[in-house]
Amino acid sequence: MRVLILTDSRRTGDDEHVPTTFELEGTLRDAGLRVTRPRLSVLAAVHEHPHADTDSIIGLARGGNGPVSHQAVYDVLRALTSAGLLRRIQPRGSVARYEARVGDNHHHVVCRSCGTIADVDCSVGSAPCLTAADDRGFTIDEAEVVYWGWCPDCSASSPPASTG
Repeated sequence: MRVLILTDSRRTGDDEHVPTTFELEGTLRDAGLRVTRPRLSVLAAVHEHPHADTDSIIGLARGGNGPVSHQAVYDVLRALTSAGLLRRIQPRGSVARYEARVGDNHHHVVCRSCGTIADVDCSVGSAPCLTAADDRGFTIDEAEVVYWGWCPDCSASSPPASTG
């Protein structure tokens, strides 16, 4: 089994705004969460580094606002995900990743070579992926799609072999 280690993330589109501390405090309060230093640190880290893994978030959170324990980061990630402020993704062969782009049903593209992840919107119209060929009676409100391929850097340095 090949283990893929994702090492990079790419910002695309509207997610380029990194909120201020004041905005992050408001986001936490609006979600009914207390404002704490670990929550602010983790939320800021994920906004600044979309698709970061837990170890990266721990390092980023510690670098910005003093000591934060591993357990505190895990607890904060769980609380922020449960509150709908973060989204947890886990592409095949990867550790869990976190992003602050929530509520818009976007998808991801992952490079098979270097592991870079980028956000991609639905291919046509407004969330066409929510219309399944056969919904089996379910009311569908979200879809997870992961496109796999080669990022521009990896394609340029070593063009991918045909998979078709």
